Amino acid sequence: MKIPLAKPYLSTEEAQAAYDTVLTNWVTQGPRVQEFEEKFAAYVGSKYAVALSNCTTALHLAMIMAGVKEGDEVICPSMSYIATANSIMYVGAKPVFAEVNPETFNIDAAHAESLVTPKTKAILIVHQIGLPADIDAFKSICDKHNLVLIEDAACAAGSAYKDKKIGSHSDLVCFSFHPRKVITTGDGGMITTNNEAYYNRLKLLRQHGMSVNDRVRHNSDKVIFEDHVEVGYNYRMTDIQAAVGIHQLARLDWIIEERRKIAHYYLIALADIPFIRLPQEPEGYFTNWQSFSIYLKENSPIKRNDLMQQLLDMGIASRRGVMTTHRESAYKEFAKGLNLPISEDAADNSIVIPLFVPMKREEIDGVITGLKKCFGLI
Repeated sequence: MKIPLAKPYLSTEEAQAAYDTVLTNWVTQGPRVQEFEEKFAAYVGSKYAVALSNCTTALHLAMIMAGVKEGDEVICPSMSYIATANSIMYVGAKPVFAEVNPETFNIDAAHAESLVTPKTKAILIVHQIGLPADIDAFKSICDKHNLVLIEDAACAAGSAYKDKKIGSHSDLVCFSFHPRKVITTGDGGMITTNNEAYYNRLKLLRQHGMSVNDRVRHNSDKVIFEDHVEVGYNYRMTDIQAAVGIHQLARLDWIIEERRKIAHYYLIALADIPFIRLPQEPEGYFTNWQSFSIYLKENSPIKRNDLMQQLLDMGIASRRGVMTTHRESAYKEFAKGLNLPISEDAADNSIVIPLFVPMKREEIDGVITGLKKCFGLI
């Protein structure tokens, strides 16, 4: 049996939607993108949504919206995919790495606040593999110190915090539709906001700062000449991607329900392994289980890398836990004098195991049996 780590849930409906869109001859940003934006905003409960080429470009534009400039500092977790910190570097600012909570591996609010300086412009929180961070705690910190809150919700489509969907709590929330995420458009991203000024400028910046978009010019019965009102970017989503996204969004709740069933099965079946700590979902938090990560305790009879290799030898894919950016070569200058023992321990001793929809019961049981064999329990 070969069990992949993840795979997108795509059907003939998505293929047909892409096919139909191609036949309209409108394949770049157009009416399907607008439809996807409106439906996504309605789903998460925000006033506006702006579709983009991926989540990294969304984070970049969020930095610009927040007014982050060269010489500024932005607090974020090191324990996140490198795109989180990269978005800060794109605008010439400095990422200041905060520790994570040892229970959830989300950014720790108290440590983040201790890092605030006169140079701090924003705090970039990450909803780690779908589990929301403590948004209210960070909103309070940002209000207290006059900072902008940005949410890296790359993994969190459909997750919720205190009964409200991620995407509705603050004004700069960035999502990913990469194939490893719960829903996909092949690649793609989205920013949700309740701020009309942000919304209007985001639409400009994603399309070269163009004052009138292609769809408006195409539908006009008058000749229109556009102006490029500021230096922008080519960060557009295509209509082909959006057509796929519309169908993916329609089944998002069902996909999450199925993922939660698999995660619940894992939580029960793996509870008797004394060498691991299982992920948790605190009260008031709702995770989409974008990934299922297990942490190896000190008493584990097998090291993390050896465990991954043994699983792979059985045909079971896995991945290391979430990386720590400050230990990557591109960020070695930021590692000097930095002390993040919880982040480093979590990254070094965690693995992500297969979870996807649909996942056959024999595949789920195969992962469970494989893990127990590796730990010498069967």
